[in-house]
Amino acid sequence: MPVLDHVVPTTDGDCPVTLHLPDEGPGPWPAVILYPDAGGTRATMRAMADRLATLGDGYGVLLPDVYYRTPGWVPFDLATVFSEPDERARLMGMVKGVTAAMYRSDLDAYLDFLSTATEVSGDAVGTTGYCMGGRASMVVASHRPDRIAATASFHGGGLASADDPDSPHLRAADIRSAVYVAGATDDGSFDEAARDLLEAALTGAGVTHTIETYPAAHGFAVPDNPTYDEAAAARHWAALESLYAEALPRP
Repeated sequence: MPVLDHVVPTTDGDCPVTLHLPDEGPGPWPAVILYPDAGGTRATMRAMADRLATLGDGYGVLLPDVYYRTPGWVPFDLATVFSEPDERARLMGMVKGVTAAMYRSDLDAYLDFLSTATEVSGDAVGTTGYCMGGRASMVVASHRPDRIAATASFHGGGLASADDPDSPHLRAADIRSAVYVAGATDDGSFDEAARDLLEAALTGAGVTHTIETYPAAHGFAVPDNPTYDEAAAARHWAALESLYAEALPRP
């Protein structure tokens, strides 16, 4: 699987990224940005980017280090991070350190990079994200509706909160992409009230969307998460393939 290492200059510094490409088939490919969960960029996320690159007829998948503002950060062990107080505190501190404004600013830099990358083609870009990355995926959809054509969020939290001025549902009117959101039956970060609020916002804004609740726990799609669910993960890959096939046609 071809994986290219790059550094994308942003307004806050240099962001390391990897660009994952299909093994076979003629390029260039439509571009997708994969936003990692709270555990950040690590082997599991790189493997997921590899797999995403092979869906359908292939995609060029950009995987950014969303924690680049904390250089030299030590990767988290998702199996133990929430049971170790110091590690949990470090994780939550880093999660809170990446704001919606930062995601929007970084997206501009990623899109500039993708516009010049010969391995990808077209203006239409897809996104997907997991956990906090699911929220990031929804946040950036409204920021660059001229480029974001497909938006996916899996077990994302904070998607619709009346108390959060940066809640993605408040900018639903600016979204032009097709949206797919998959929550979990066991997930306090996206409960029934949040689902209803997001549904109402997207419907009211005329956004083409699907919101589903998988019979699984938060973290179901990420293999190194203790709550990983093989059946739910397979369903999420099928949903992504369908979303991108329709919204990100090859030239």
